[in-house]
Amino acid sequence: MDFRNRTVVVCVGGGIAAYKACDLTRLIVKGNGKVRVAMTPAATRFVAPLTFQALSGAPVLTDLFEPAADLTYGHLEMARVADLVVVAPATADLIARIRAGMADDAVTTAVLAATCPVLLAPAMNTRMWRNVATQENLAALRARGMHVVGPAAGLLADGDVGEGRLAEPQEIALAAARLLGRQDLAGRKVLVTAGPTREPIDPVRFVSNPSSGKMGYAVARVAARRGAQVTLVSGPTALEDPSGVEVVRVETAEEMARAVESAQAEMDLFVGAAAVSDYRPAAPAAHKLKKKPGEETLVLARTPDILAGLGARHAGRPGAPVLVGFAAETEEVIARAREKLKGKRCDLVVANKVGAPGAGFGGDTNRVALVSAAELAEIEGTKDKVAEAILDWILPVLDARRPRG
Repeated sequence: MDFRNRTVVVCVGGGIAAYKACDLTRLIVKGNGKVRVAMTPAATRFVAPLTFQALSGAPVLTDLFEPAADLTYGHLEMARVADLVVVAPATADLIARIRAGMADDAVTTAVLAATCPVLLAPAMNTRMWRNVATQENLAALRARGMHVVGPAAGLLADGDVGEGRLAEPQEIALAAARLLGRQDLAGRKVLVTAGPTREPIDPVRFVSNPSSGKMGYAVARVAARRGAQVTLVSGPTALEDPSGVEVVRVETAEEMARAVESAQAEMDLFVGAAAVSDYRPAAPAAHKLKKKPGEETLVLARTPDILAGLGARHAGRPGAPVLVGFAAETEEVIARAREKLKGKRCDLVVANKVGAPGAGFGGDTNRVALVSAAELAEIEGTKDKVAEAILDWILPVLDARRPRG
């Protein structure tokens, strides 16, 4: 998540989940953002202000009558420099006071003075969350333009199980990044495939490849950050699910093809970053194959060609989704990418040379060529940066083909 050149004011309410605001602060700082923290008096009884000062590198505002606050109008200064205010946890009491326009502590005053977006992360007991007063208060704040993330359902501090659990810091940080970032894919439905597939030989062996899934996951993550509704169909990887993305886990090429078929009907964009096996064992053994003298022959059968199938179905039709394929080649990279572009009837092929320094399987960086019918562009950098460049190329094509209503 990128918070460069952004200042986020984290307002901490007095609930048991206040400790999670420490992780939220850390995530924003890790994303190169500046954080200022304001705390209600009750919040200071759960987490010491010194903790937030150490994490943010800035003084923490806890009292409107602190000498430093008097000299600088701390609450107003916070509101003035803020690009975003995040209230986490937003307790039932705090939500009610914000709705009433109260300004009786550092948090409510900073929120009332803010002219930037405000993001609320509610946290409270399930019964308090479901109470009509809380729901009416949140509805009123949404009507005023405030944003809400969570709450989640789960085990609460009082032992109850249900709604009211503070959203995880990663989810709150992603929501904050979305509010601060580009939202040029808002309302778009994006389908991404990532990772390898595994084609079983027997119950303990399989045919696969070394794809880590990192490039496809980066595309899904960045598309979600830019406002898209993203479905990620992933082969077996060791990666965590990207926040804000619906993840469908599969093993084989056939399973991936079925998952894509189920999700493709309403898609605006397909990015096929998965390294799908071209062949599978024709007759997987039901039991583990035992070693025998001499040679063995493994008979292979073709797997479904997901990208070619989508191209045959959609290419050339009015309002067709944008189709993007990937090509990992060992030689004649551009020529083979152009062949794939034509043969699969897609709009863009992202090609890279296997084994090139700073590129390929497993790494955090990539060097690729964006190959289309009209142009060729070379991109290198982190996989998130490459994902941004791919989506930047796609955006004008998508807007021209599927104008927003």
